[in-house]
Amino acid sequence: MAFKPANRIQDLQYFGEFGGVNPSISDSSTYTFLSAKTMFDTFEGNADGCYLYSRHSSPSNLYLGEALAAMEGTETANVSASGMGAITPVLMQLCGAGDHIISSRTIYGGTYAFLKNFLPRFQVQTSFVDITKLNAVEAAITKNTKVLYCESVSNPLLEVADIRGLAAIAKKHQLKLVVDNTFSPLSISPAVLGANIVIHSLTKFINGSSDTVGGVVCGTQELINELRNVNHGASMLLGSTMDSLRAASVLKNLRTLHIRMQQHSKNGLFLAQKFEADGLKTVYPGLESHPSHELFKSMMNAQYGFGGMLTIDVGSLEKANELMELMQNRNLGYLAVSLGFYKTLFSAPGTSTSSEIPENEQKEMGLSDGLIRFSIGLDDDIERTYEMMNGCMKELGILVMSK
Repeated sequence: MAFKPANRIQDLQYFGEFGGVNPSISDSSTYTFLSAKTMFDTFEGNADGCYLYSRHSSPSNLYLGEALAAMEGTETANVSASGMGAITPVLMQLCGAGDHIISSRTIYGGTYAFLKNFLPRFQVQTSFVDITKLNAVEAAITKNTKVLYCESVSNPLLEVADIRGLAAIAKKHQLKLVVDNTFSPLSISPAVLGANIVIHSLTKFINGSSDTVGGVVCGTQELINELRNVNHGASMLLGSTMDSLRAASVLKNLRTLHIRMQQHSKNGLFLAQKFEADGLKTVYPGLESHPSHELFKSMMNAQYGFGGMLTIDVGSLEKANELMELMQNRNLGYLAVSLGFYKTLFSAPGTSTSSEIPENEQKEMGLSDGLIRFSIGLDDDIERTYEMMNGCMKELGILVMSK
């Protein structure tokens, strides 16, 4: 039977403490025990269903974690206070001094900075490779390699990872394949394709309202137990705990994710096709011109489309900035980082979300000054949006006005 991620969310049924249709929010930082022995057992991890202290866990966080695990098809999950609060503990839990990570060269700037600048302090080294070339990935493996790391759809170049192929390499060499699926929730299900661990920044599409930050690690019960261990668990000891009120809020928004992703993808495909027809250098996985278009199709849950992220190249940073400012002034969206909001967001990633990557490396990977990254919104009349964007481009000479 085909994997249906939205059905798995739909099938969850949580009752509130007083019979409410939403689970009650656990608005407590600490929890009481009826006996001292139960407190001891809880510290030792031997008391199921008991809560000790909200940095460890809380009912609200567990509700959200289980919903996200159901969506991704993993045994369980652990939520965190940010996307980086999910990524960093996983890598620190899996790797120690002398270990090696292979990562996609195009990833979120914060992740890149962590791998390139921070982990070497702990004698953990990273090789950055073109993740679309499986032979290059396998060639980079050493006897110390522990992790393959990638994004399903990379930030910001929208390269698509062959998750099945990477999973086969990871299995062959006894590595853990960690996949950040932030750009493609519902559209791609990495664990079903063979990934060991799936990460999301909940800040983006999953929450969808740009009002909070959050993250999640989806994986085996064994992994999550390790991350939460009071003595050596990286999530526990680094302390990036999601607030219960925020967890409850994200859980409510998760229930509409399938509707929102369908609209983001529908609008993204429409604009990408129009921009490409106008002669703009456009990158979107739903375009046949995308080098990994067929690969994406082979992995996707088709009803959720190719996602809401696209890029265009307008030639220079000056033109990119002019266009973004004009589009914001015309109420077409916001000149802002992040993604997944109901309105379109646009930024020049070379000077924003990927600014941690040195300029020479940006050029090597094809991240040009004129690149604009769009997170396409939920616009009801996307044709009207296109006409207005097209008008802005003609006004600035990015597109030539027809006679």
